[in-house]
Amino acid sequence: MPKMKTHRGSAKRFSKTGTGKLKRNKSNRQHILTKKTTKRKRQLRQHDLVSADDTPRVRRLLPYL
Repeated sequence: MPKMKTHRGSAKRFSKTGTGKLKRNKSNRQHILTKKTTKRKRQLRQHDLVSADDTPRVRRLLPYL
């Protein structure tokens, strides 16, 4: 059986934590930042975990992560 291919777009967006959970960046931090408060922009810098419902879908895209 051939090797499975990693979805390269997903590989750039997700990484694995030490406990095996999937880490992602928060959205809404790309543009139109002037109307967002400093507090909101600062909190968007933090990483977030992929939800339990979405984890199997992301794992299918990243077989070797």
